[in-house]
Amino acid sequence: MTLDKYNKNITNNFKKSKRIQDPIHGLMEFENWIIKFIDTEHFQRLRNIKQLGTTYYVYPGASHNRFEHCLGVAHLSRSLVKRIQETQPELEHDENGLKCVTLAALCHDLGHGPFSHLFESEFISQKRPEENWTHEKGSKMMFEHLLNNHADLISDLDTEDITFVENLIAGDRTHRSPYLFDIVANKRNSIDVDKFDYLARDCHYLGMRSDFDFSRLMKFSRVIDDQITYYFKESYNIYELFHTRYSLHKKAYNHCVCKAIDYMIRDAFLEADSTLKISDSIFDANEYLKMDDTILNKIEYSDDPSLKKSKDIIKRIRKRDLYKFVDGFLVPNDLKDKLTEKEINEEKIIAYQNNDGLKVDDIIVNRLVLNYGMKNENPVDHVKFYNKNLPNKVFKLEKSQVSYLVPEQFEELNIRIFTKDHKKIDPIRNCFKELLKEYIPKPKTYYNMN
Repeated sequence: MTLDKYNKNITNNFKKSKRIQDPIHGLMEFENWIIKFIDTEHFQRLRNIKQLGTTYYVYPGASHNRFEHCLGVAHLSRSLVKRIQETQPELEHDENGLKCVTLAALCHDLGHGPFSHLFESEFISQKRPEENWTHEKGSKMMFEHLLNNHADLISDLDTEDITFVENLIAGDRTHRSPYLFDIVANKRNSIDVDKFDYLARDCHYLGMRSDFDFSRLMKFSRVIDDQITYYFKESYNIYELFHTRYSLHKKAYNHCVCKAIDYMIRDAFLEADSTLKISDSIFDANEYLKMDDTILNKIEYSDDPSLKKSKDIIKRIRKRDLYKFVDGFLVPNDLKDKLTEKEINEEKIIAYQNNDGLKVDDIIVNRLVLNYGMKNENPVDHVKFYNKNLPNKVFKLEKSQVSYLVPEQFEELNIRIFTKDHKKIDPIRNCFKELLKEYIPKPKTYYNMN
């Protein structure tokens, strides 16, 4: 090949793709077809949605958004599938599989609302409980709306391909290239590139250290029996993945101050909903396009008198006059069936007051469930491993084959109490402890130092 021809090939390749510098993955390269999806109003909306919602109010470094996370997931998805195709050419590779999984990865979070998970788990769940709405449903709505408004973007994808992309986003496994369902939203064992990106990205911006190495795990992955398996020596690395996820939920995502601000923004949305019709947006993609974190500013600077209560709550956030964490109780396993929502709630707590003037609306009960991603199960029990000496045979690993120091329990319940009025912290705390004494003589709560 002559030098001129070589230079021409390089130039053509550059024209067919675009490079984006990322603090986590370095230089990410995307072909022009994916850039066209990135340059839609649906995807650009994600620039204004904080990846970690209100965590930014406690960890000011956590200013990253859903936009760059989705770019990272698309980059990792494409990299992993290409690696599998190159190292295992004997597999029957789906002709459009690489394109479909890359698109699914890019669009998997299109349905997130303002302040990410707060919108669905706190606001919509309370305002529209009958809908059982999730951001995955929102992603499906927004993806379909994107395609309807930009039909030219999918000229080489047919109806089956589009359905396949939607199934990949939802994690609803079909018979078409089953191993691809392990990549974006893996319901089989919860190991997927979505976690690879957000664990690395969140740790980076939170200023926290993680020992989980996703690049090593990707390198030692292999498709066997239509599923992604891992070299058995990576078993502890996989435990590190789930431990890192648990630690971030414990220390950052569910920090008590973050949760207090979650409740304040939820209440601000609830007060503003009759005027701004925020909850109606989940039924209308055109309206949902307007839903991002800037809605807080829209409320804050509005002259509409009907938004006064909502504005007052936002003003409290600005002045750091926050709802307060009162106390918490880490529930032993033998009490989980007894300390249910029916037994531990706002009404039950204020029943123990002694003329303290407590009202149900003063208190918020938060039932925080943390686990390793698969409720009370060990997710590694659902992972298949291989040995280099027998690369096409899969097997499971017992905990005793990995370490005697891995967890014995994989889920915990923490009942946390918050108040909207800091002057009522002490009486609410006393009432909560008295209620717990109905089930345990000397409950060791968060603020019990004796």
